Amino acid sequence: MTEPWHASEDVTLRYADGSLPEPDAWSLEKHLETCAGCAARVSAAVRHTAAGPLLDEIRDAVLTSVSPARGARRTAAHGMPESTVRAVGGTARPARAHPRRAPRAKAALWSLGPAVRGSWLLALLCVVLGALLLARAADYAGARTLLLTVAPVVPVAGVALSYGPHTDPLHEITAATPSGGLRLALTRTAAVLAVSLPALALTGAALPASGAPGAAAWLLPGLALTLGSLALASCVGCRTATAVTGGGWLAAVLVPAVAAHGGPFTARLAAQLSARFDGSQAAWAAAAVACAALLAVRRHAFDHMENR
Repeated sequence: MTEPWHASEDVTLRYADGSLPEPDAWSLEKHLETCAGCAARVSAAVRHTAAGPLLDEIRDAVLTSVSPARGARRTAAHGMPESTVRAVGGTARPARAHPRRAPRAKAALWSLGPAVRGSWLLALLCVVLGALLLARAADYAGARTLLLTVAPVVPVAGVALSYGPHTDPLHEITAATPSGGLRLALTRTAAVLAVSLPALALTGAALPASGAPGAAAWLLPGLALTLGSLALASCVGCRTATAVTGGGWLAAVLVPAVAAHGGPFTARLAAQLSARFDGSQAAWAAAAVACAALLAVRRHAFDHMENR
C-alpha cells in the first residue's frame, strides 16, 4: 500500500519563496486541496515571507466583501477603532451590516462560464420563444418537429461557447488552476445542460405533436452528442468537435428529409426524427456511456488545450 505523500519542509519553503519549479508547484497545490496539515504549513511559511502582510490585507478585504460580520471581527482583532464595534457579553462584535449578496451571485454566474451569460443563452431563448410563437400565434403544426430537430445541438453549442481560449477571456488563468481542465469543462457543461434541458423539454411538451416524436425523445441523443463533443474535444479542441457533432446531427436529419419526395417538408422531417429517436433510445444510451468512458480515458488532454 502506497504511503500518503506530504510536502517536505524544503518543498514548503521553496514554494513560499517562489523557487519551486512550476510542475512541482501545481502538484503541491493539488495536494493542498485535500490535506489540511500541509495547507496549514504552507500557509504559515508564506505568511513569514515579505508577501505576508499584503496577503493579510487581501484576506481581510475578501472576508469583508463575502461576509461583513466575519471581516469586521478580524479587523477588530487587528486594532479596529472601538467606534465601529460594540461589546456584547464581553465579546467584541461588529455593528450590524447588511450582507451584500449581489457580488456573490455575480461571482457564481461568472463561474458558470461564458455560455450562460452570453449569446448562447439569448439563442436558447429565441429557440424557445420562436417555437411557442409558431405554434400558438401562427398555428404552425410543425413547430415541435423543428424544435426537436435543433434541440440536440443546443447543448452542443453551449459546450462550444463554455470552454476554450476562443470564448473565455479567463481561460488561461482558470485552466492553470488545480480545478481547471476537465473538471472545469464538466462544470460548465452541467450548467449548460441544467439550463437547456428543462427549457427545451417543457417547450416541446407545450407544443402539439402533429406526427413528431415525443417531447422528451431528444434527451438521450442530446446527452450523447454532448458527451461525444467533449470526448472528441480532447483530440481536436472544442470548436472543431462541436462543429463535427452538431453539424453531423443536422446533416443526418435534414439531408434525407430534403432528398425525400412526397408530402410537406415538416412531415418528411418528422419521419427522419422518428427513425432516429423511436426504438433507438438504447443505442443512444450506449453511445452516451461509451463517450463518457472515452472522456475519462482522455481526461488529461484537457490540461493541454490552450491553443485549441
